[in-house]
Amino acid sequence: MTQVPISELTNRMQRFRACMDAENPNWELAAIFGRVSQYYFTGTMQEGVLLIPRNAEAVFCVRKSYERACTESLFPDIRPMKSFRDAAPAVPGAGAVIHVDTELVPVALLARFRKYFPCNEIASLDRQLARLRAVKSPCELAIMERAGAIHRRILEESVPLLLRKGMTEAEFGCDLFSLMVREGHQGVIRFGTFGVDIAVGQLGFGANSIYPTSFDGPGGSLGIGPAAPVLGSRDRKLREGDLVFVDIGFALDGYHTDKTMVYMFGRPLPDEVIAIHRRCVEIQHQLASLIKPGAIPSDIYTTVMSGLAPGFLQNFMGFGDRQANFLGHGVGLQIDELPVIAEKFDEPLVEGMVLALEPKKGVAGVGMVGIEDTFIVTPEGGRSITGTHPGLILVKG
Repeated sequence: MTQVPISELTNRMQRFRACMDAENPNWELAAIFGRVSQYYFTGTMQEGVLLIPRNAEAVFCVRKSYERACTESLFPDIRPMKSFRDAAPAVPGAGAVIHVDTELVPVALLARFRKYFPCNEIASLDRQLARLRAVKSPCELAIMERAGAIHRRILEESVPLLLRKGMTEAEFGCDLFSLMVREGHQGVIRFGTFGVDIAVGQLGFGANSIYPTSFDGPGGSLGIGPAAPVLGSRDRKLREGDLVFVDIGFALDGYHTDKTMVYMFGRPLPDEVIAIHRRCVEIQHQLASLIKPGAIPSDIYTTVMSGLAPGFLQNFMGFGDRQANFLGHGVGLQIDELPVIAEKFDEPLVEGMVLALEPKKGVAGVGMVGIEDTFIVTPEGGRSITGTHPGLILVKG
């Protein structure tokens, strides 16, 4: 069992309090319900509520499992509860305003909470949590470095050995997931976006990789069917000459890296398609050179996009009118974190932030080409922790 060190937990709590003091000078109580953020502060992921009073020590009230929480976590004050009634005495006189992770908490759950924690107003602390988690500590970066090394090995070395003529996308997805878990993957990829379900990642043979999806990203995936547009098609089989698109996250001890590789199965793709892919790789190199401390994400986005030829912009970062309006995104305990390389993201980058940079372009009748790797923001620019292979690997049929 890997426990989050108490020094790490203490530092995170101190940074959170400082952030709240700076941005919400009159805050009284924070109540965190999201399990990912609870894990960030406590080192365990249980059903409960983390209560952080401004003028007292934080308390983690756990309904299930209190026993497991005590075994896994070094957090100093964990208490059992059957309902919020049991949690109320932990912070008597909660205050007029309670700050909550409003992006996650169901209305019904919040109503049950307010029965025992009456207040005049519920305020959001989602932005504060996101900004706090965006800057990774050396401990977090070390985990992500390990995840990235495994991720690189799987996509650059192992996937070509999995691909075989006649296999379906679903079969490939199952083989890939099995390999990932054997290599250390925690078995689940977490997103902050509401209602996002991803089994392994976005996988597609040929034009299935530009099939419409509800997922906010450039790639596509047909999936199992309307009720489960994930994993891959049970009918689409791998054929000679196919492009194979693999966009997956890899998670270790809670922390993710994000990487995309594309492959040519059996024979090379047409020269014009290869040229498009190479241009995407050049764009990633440009992006990586720009993500330095103090750089403004929206400025980076504008600089890169304004330098692209009008013809290239067609089907860039998507296909048709289904184009993603970003070039990169933060990665950590969830795949979709701050910062985002997009318009209106104007807060400067900070050393220790981690971003996935993913310039991609759809090609009619062929699929999605391009690349994605995970980079740490450093004074010298982005440093990839998922490898530097340019992709478009030729795989024998």
